[in-house]
Amino acid sequence: MKTLKIMLRVVSLILLPALAIAQNQSYVLDKTIPLTGDNGYDYAFIDQPNHVLYASHGNSVNVVDLRTEKQVSVIGDMKGVHGIAVVHDLNRGFISDGKGSAVIVFDTKTYKTIKVIPITGKDADCIIYDPYSKKIFVFEGDDNAAVVVDPKELKQTATIPLGGAPEFAVSDGSGLIYNNLEDKNSLNVIDTKTLKVLKNYSLSPCGGPTGLAIDKEHKRLFTVCRENKGLSVVDIPTSKVIQTVPIGAGVDAVIYDQVNKLVVASNADGTATVIKQNTPDSYAVVQTLKTQYRAKTMALDLSTHKLYFPVADFQQGSRAPLPGTFKLLVYKLN
Repeated sequence: MKTLKIMLRVVSLILLPALAIAQNQSYVLDKTIPLTGDNGYDYAFIDQPNHVLYASHGNSVNVVDLRTEKQVSVIGDMKGVHGIAVVHDLNRGFISDGKGSAVIVFDTKTYKTIKVIPITGKDADCIIYDPYSKKIFVFEGDDNAAVVVDPKELKQTATIPLGGAPEFAVSDGSGLIYNNLEDKNSLNVIDTKTLKVLKNYSLSPCGGPTGLAIDKEHKRLFTVCRENKGLSVVDIPTSKVIQTVPIGAGVDAVIYDQVNKLVVASNADGTATVIKQNTPDSYAVVQTLKTQYRAKTMALDLSTHKLYFPVADFQQGSRAPLPGTFKLLVYKLN
């Protein structure tokens, strides 16, 4: 018994400092990466296996090598881009060109355009790849629908009515896609095999849901909402909101860092709300990170745990970006 107590004391002396360090981690500004071009901006997406970040930007997409953290290419000649998705098995990337009513296909090795796929509907916005069905899903805000694209045949194969205006979406990798409906304050569950909405449930007290992230291990969804400035934690098996955490104003995106048990919401008010997952059912704000006005989207590098925020400088009281100021703000855990 005495030996056991001594061993437990030694283990605690080793683990407690490490635990304290993990609990006290906070994000700090690491660097700024300048990007070319002007106009507005939207999603950032990281191709994790290839260590490449794509930042949508007006009528083009900036390509950044995350090993050097420098821009290496630009995919251009589009009309109004939003999201990016990648199919690694095919070495193909897919860009939603909302104003062009098209999906742009590019080679992930050369960044050259392979094909422009015309799609039905308007306002192609969020785009994701579902590994279960091996299909691309494009969500159209104006048409209240999702368009399905075959990444091998490079053509539209189906349309799914959604019953509301879709925002962000995530796949569970096992045949289901979850998608926020911004105008309905609700969430759709889509079967990627039958290509139908299985059910829709309320996100109350969430109002105006935008970004969405998933904790697959614990079956939790994190949806961020503009109207009530809150992040709602949803238990997937019961479809119930189990906690709502206050966040900043003008939220757009949210990420989940499974290793560090952190949920981060990016807000247009120049902050990012960092939330600790104490347990799957208990969450608390641990940091209000100062970013920059309208740094409302972001991407997480799972290998370095850095956060990347696309943003530009703006004239005081204006939403018009200043020419030559587009960049990525990079934050790391200290």
